[in-house]
Amino acid sequence: MVSQERAERTRGRLLQAAAREFSLHGYSGTSLQRISRSAGVTLGALTFHFPTKPALAGAVHAQGFAVTLEAVAQTGAAHTVDEDDRECPLLQRVMRISHTVAALLYEEPTVRAAARLSREQAPGLDDWNDSWLPEVRRLLDQASHEKQLRTGVDPDIVTLLLRYLVLGMLDSTQPPETAASHLPQLTAVWDVLLPGLVNGGL
Repeated sequence: MVSQERAERTRGRLLQAAAREFSLHGYSGTSLQRISRSAGVTLGALTFHFPTKPALAGAVHAQGFAVTLEAVAQTGAAHTVDEDDRECPLLQRVMRISHTVAALLYEEPTVRAAARLSREQAPGLDDWNDSWLPEVRRLLDQASHEKQLRTGVDPDIVTLLLRYLVLGMLDSTQPPETAASHLPQLTAVWDVLLPGLVNGGL
């Protein structure tokens, strides 16, 4: 039991170290040697848990994808309520999802790594955007059907815009903590967007 717990702790350290390295240096710029040093374990211990770099990248990506998927499900749930204890409008739920995902890119290394690995099309990985954009599109389609979107607003275009806005948080030329400065900017962008999206204004 003790050895199993030790192995799980080592695996966890390796995943976190790999997430930091992949998010900072990308797939091609990251080596297993660099990750093992960052995690404080031997290369042999690393390859025991993850025999190849694709296997390690896949595990990091899977964790980041799962974290994002769960956070989006909680944030976009229909029972989410505002300060007046009323159900939030659909666009408010979309806005909350965008803020949640943007914050994860700042706070959670596995999410940041998953996003970058997807953007660089690392081998064998699904698109990280599939962990949050389908729910955004579903809500926008529902908003359009229920006449909550202004006439002529295309859910496809709004979804694409949100993809670009959120991925703007992922700038590989800057350190991860820089993304924090973009969170208030995302709120400001929504302040501009919402009146043009909502049917009848706010």
